[in-house]
Amino acid sequence: MEQRSLGRQGLVVSELGLGCMGMSEFYGPTDDEESIATIHRALALGITFLDTADMYGPFHNERLVGAAIAGRRDEVVLATKFGNQRREDGSWVGINGRPEYVRQACDASLSRLEVEFIDLYYQHRVDTSVPIEETVGAMAQLVEQGKVRYLGLSEAAPSTIRRAHLVHPISALQTEFSLFTREPEQELLPTLRELGIGFVAYSPLGRGLLAARPAALGEIGAGDFRSDRYPRFMAENREHNVALADRVREIAEAKGATPAQLALAWVLHQGQDVVAIPGTKRVRYLEENAAAAELELDRETLSQLDEALPAGAARGDRYADMSRVNL
Repeated sequence: MEQRSLGRQGLVVSELGLGCMGMSEFYGPTDDEESIATIHRALALGITFLDTADMYGPFHNERLVGAAIAGRRDEVVLATKFGNQRREDGSWVGINGRPEYVRQACDASLSRLEVEFIDLYYQHRVDTSVPIEETVGAMAQLVEQGKVRYLGLSEAAPSTIRRAHLVHPISALQTEFSLFTREPEQELLPTLRELGIGFVAYSPLGRGLLAARPAALGEIGAGDFRSDRYPRFMAENREHNVALADRVREIAEAKGATPAQLALAWVLHQGQDVVAIPGTKRVRYLEENAAAAELELDRETLSQLDEALPAGAARGDRYADMSRVNL
C-alpha cells in the first residue's frame, strides 16, 4: 500500500484508510470480533490509517479501535474527531466547538483509545456559535501539549478552512467525495491545494451504492440508517441512483474489477494529496477494497466514468438535514 502526504506538516498515511464507524453503529448489526479481525487484516495489508470518532456508538467505536490496536500503536496512524456531542445512551446534545469542550473531548478520547496521543484530530462539524479561531486555538494547544500531532476539519467550507489555517496549520480536510458526490472538485479541492492541505474522502463508495452490494440496493435491514436518513436511498431516488451504479458495474466488469474497486480507484486518481477511507466491518470487503490500490485507470475508463456520472448525476441530498455540513 502506497503512502501519501496530507498537508505540509509531515503527516503521512496509507493511500487507503479504514473507516471504522459502521463497526459500532448506523449500518445494521455489529460484531466486535469480526470488526477487530477486520482492523488486524487492514494492518496486515498496509492499511494503517484508521478513522474513528467519539460519537460513533457513541464511544464504543473508540474503545473498539483502542482494543484492536493494543500493543500495535506504532503501526497505526490514528484519526478521531470531536464536535458531534452525544450522551452515553446515544441521545444528541448538539454541535460543540467551545474551547473547554475541545480539551475535555480530547482527554476522553485518549482514555477510551488507551493511547498517549492522537495522530490526526478533527473538528467533526463546525460549531457556528463559536468562532472557528477559538476552536482551532484550543486544538492548537493540544498539539503544544503533545496530545495531538496534526489538526483536521470535517465538512468545513473554504472560507472557514482559510480562517482556521491562519490560527494553526490544518493538515487534512475530510468530507464526502465519490463518483456520486463530486462537488468538492469545484471549490474545495482548489482551496485545499492552494493552502497545502490534504483531502480525506469519506463515503467514497456512496455509502455502498457504488459497491453494488445487496444492502445498498434495497435489502436494508433494521438498524440501518440508510433507510430513512439518506435521501439517495429513498424510493424516489434509489432507482435512479442504482441505475447509475449499474453503469459503474458495467465499466468495472470490462476492466476485470468490482464496482467498489473502480469507484475507489477513481478517488485515488484525483491526486496524490487525496486519500480514501472506505468503511467496512467485514474482512472480505476490506480485502476487495484494498485491491483498488492496484487498479490503474486509463483515459478511456476515466472518460467513460465522467460520461456516466458527471457532477450532479446522483439524485437526492447527501443527508436529510444538510444544515450541519459545508459551514
